[in-house]
Order: sequence, then C-alpha cells, then structure tokens
Amino acid sequence: MAHAVTAFAKPPVRRAAMILHTPRNPPEPWQARRHSVRHGWRIPFAAIEWVWEWAAFALSNWAFLEVLEYLSSFSVLVAVIFYFSESGDRVKARHYQAWQVINTAQGKGGSGGRIEALQELNADKVPLIGVDVSSAYLQGLRLERASLVRADFASADLRMSDLTGCDLTLANLSGANFRSASLKHTVLANADLHDADLNAVDLSDADLSGAMLDGADLRHARLDNIRWQSIRSLKDANLAGVIDAPPGLMEWARARGAVEQPGGDQ
Repeated sequence: MAHAVTAFAKPPVRRAAMILHTPRNPPEPWQARRHSVRHGWRIPFAAIEWVWEWAAFALSNWAFLEVLEYLSSFSVLVAVIFYFSESGDRVKARHYQAWQVINTAQGKGGSGGRIEALQELNADKVPLIGVDVSSAYLQGLRLERASLVRADFASADLRMSDLTGCDLTLANLSGANFRSASLKHTVLANADLHDADLNAVDLSDADLSGAMLDGADLRHARLDNIRWQSIRSLKDANLAGVIDAPPGLMEWARARGAVEQPGGDQ
C-alpha cells in the first residue's frame, strides 16, 4: 500500500523564483555542527555549508537587499509606463521613415522598399493623397481601401495588385500596368487612364465617371455594375472580350471610338 501511495503521489509544484524576506535563525555553533559530522572526509564540506549559512543569515537581515528588490520591481513598472506613453512617438517615427523611403525613390524605377512603406502607412490608415510612385515596380501591391486622391502611378507596374475599394479620384494612372489586378469598388472619377494596361482587371462596381480611357487596353476586363455613363473619353480603347459589360456600354463605346481587337493575349 505504501508503494502504491508513493507511485501516485503528485509531483512537487514548481513555483516562480523569488526572494522571501523572512527572518532566519542563526546557524548552530561550529562545535555543535562539527560533532554532528560522522565521517571525517565530510568535515570540509560541512564547514563550507556552515559558512554559507552564516552568509545567508547575515544577508536575510539586511534591509537594503529588500529595498533593492522593491526598486527593481518598480523600475519594471516605470519602463512599462514609459513604453506605452511613448507609443505615439514611435508610430510617428515609423511613418516618417516610410515617407522617407517613398520620397527618396520618387521618379525612380524598381521598388526601393516602397511596397512595404505604402502598405504600412495604409495599414495605419494614413491618407496617401498625392503620393508619387510613377514608374515604380509595385507588382503585388496591396492597398485595400486606401485614400489615393491625386496620386501619381503613371507608368508604374501594378500587375496582380489589390486596390479594392481605393479612392483614386483625379489620379494619374496613364500608362500604368494593372494586368490581372483588382480594382473592384474603386473610385476612378476623373482619373487619367489613357494607355493604361487593364487587361484581365476586375473593375466590378468601379466608378469611372469622368475617367479618360483613351488607348487603354481593357481586353478580358470584368465590367459588371461599373458606372460608365459619364466616362469622359475612350477613343481607341480596346474592349475585346470584356466580361459582363453593362447593357448599352458596348454600343455607346463604339460610337465614341472604342475598338475590339482581340490580339494574341488570352
């Protein structure tokens, strides 16, 4: 029975390490300790242990150590308070660095870290009004619901990007490559899209009021529920193979110079 109890005994609970400031009793005199040691070879070890016991006894009665422990706990609390109080400054510094990346690379090709910078600013809901990333390589950019009024994306590579729900009112998108990108629910009012590559782009529910689409490649683009009645111009825009064009759009577009040239792209 004793063995069974031992087998099913609960393991000891490990507690977090901490200093307990409880009064200690002074160790017994050395002579008493010496006589309690049965084997002579153990005397040096017993002496060392006895010395450390006296050291622990002396330190346990030193109030300065207890004060130090309280101060260390207080310093952690102060550090936490300062961390949260300065969070706003850290966010501002992060935004400043992101804008530096964007502005330093302005007018240059390549990405230059602008994809990450733009996405970080948008994630923090910073308006990107008037941002200039013309000619930049931004393939795969994700800027859902970004405020991009008057932004300049001229000749930028935005293939397979996600600009769902963005406000691109008055934006310069001329010559930009949007192939296979998502422009669903995007506001493109009065935007300049001449010569833009919109092949296989999803423009569902987009607002194209006042947009200029002269020479734009709209082959295989999805056009369901777009606002098209007030498109400013689309001369030579290629509408071959468009998907879900609203009733009346194709006839209206042909009358204003749009073409349907399938070409070699699928």
